[in-house]
Amino acid sequence: MRARWLLFGVVTVVAACLLPLAPSAAVGAEGAQADDDSKVEMIVVEGEGADYWPRWRGPSGQGYVKGTGYPDTWSDTENVIWKVSVPGTGNSSPIVWADRVFLTTAYDGGRRISLISFRRSDGEQLWETFVPQGGVEHVHEKNGHASATPITDGERIYASFGTHGVMAVSFDGEVIWHKDWGELNNYHGSAGSPILYGDKLIIYQDHRGSDTLGSFVAAFDKNTGETLWWQDREASTGWGTPILLSTGDRDELIVSSQRRVYAYDPNSGDELWTAEGNLYEVIPTPVVGHGLVFCSSGRAGPTLAIRPGGSGDVTDTHIVWKSPKGSPFVPSPIIVGEQIYMINDMMSIITSFEAKTGELMFQGRLGQARRESFSASPVHVDGKIFFTNDIGETFVLEAGPEFKLLHVNDIGARMLASPALVDGTWYFRTESDLLAVANGS
Repeated sequence: MRARWLLFGVVTVVAACLLPLAPSAAVGAEGAQADDDSKVEMIVVEGEGADYWPRWRGPSGQGYVKGTGYPDTWSDTENVIWKVSVPGTGNSSPIVWADRVFLTTAYDGGRRISLISFRRSDGEQLWETFVPQGGVEHVHEKNGHASATPITDGERIYASFGTHGVMAVSFDGEVIWHKDWGELNNYHGSAGSPILYGDKLIIYQDHRGSDTLGSFVAAFDKNTGETLWWQDREASTGWGTPILLSTGDRDELIVSSQRRVYAYDPNSGDELWTAEGNLYEVIPTPVVGHGLVFCSSGRAGPTLAIRPGGSGDVTDTHIVWKSPKGSPFVPSPIIVGEQIYMINDMMSIITSFEAKTGELMFQGRLGQARRESFSASPVHVDGKIFFTNDIGETFVLEAGPEFKLLHVNDIGARMLASPALVDGTWYFRTESDLLAVANGS
């Protein structure tokens, strides 16, 4: 099996299906140059939460893993320290705090949706809390009814359930508050995860609108669920998760969605700037590095490298470079060192650019070319980057300027959720199970 997949790992020097890949620079971008790129950075989880995996893509929000000692090889039995069945169905990623693992799941075609707690040390299920709901949201079969990853501050767990609103739950499974905002009408269902900013829980929901509710981005008091601010939006399609970054002078809430990237003031919801260039469908979560925020969209569409900190429409002044093709449709990119890496999940092609300039570093194939073949977002662990496809194969690459596929792991199960990593252990959610993978087992 390994030999067969390694044959597909040969570098693709010229991939006709992706050309041209040469990036284009924005006209008038001289007005976008910052004095110090290091001032622009993702707002990360600090304090005790930095030791766990408390949100989508971990404490960094970008799939970075602290520490060493994580295995880079596994199978459905090798290095598996425990494996438990997860009831229902769902694609939300697990999150971890202390000795708890949390994820969401759905039953009966979305008629019942819940948040579940497992004990991290042995996988025992501790409790399950259902969200109050009525009706069923229409979803794409690959999306499902439980795709949004929850988030925790160590006191409560906050989870989004699409058209059924958001819910805050105690570590004992008690519902603290539930915010029901009305019917969402997204043609593939809801998927974006909430984020925390101080005492605010922030989420955006872009959809086609209903009789009572249009698209919006909003902040809620994390303690009570009270609406702190609400900004109506014009976009009609989107499944992404927002991010928070600091420019050194101010904080910005970034929403990458249909046709445009938006920046809002996270304290008030006021719009700060927009940049045009996204395609119609946007799923990947933006990443931040080298003074830029990187936003991907479409089915192998463009990636925009935008310098934040602007005002108004910054399309002609703050887009530093953009790639016309090769971007992911579902998985998020990852920045490691000087490079940004992304998987074109429509063709199983990995592309790496120099993050600062957009210069193409390499391309390579990861497994067989399949349409929409990757859903999980990559993680970086101890100099290696891990890309997992939907059939449970994880491609282990050496981070660097050349394509170097080290090996391929096969967990033997369908897997669309991204992993969580804490204290030398991987936590994987497959189609039916939750697994802990660590060395020496």
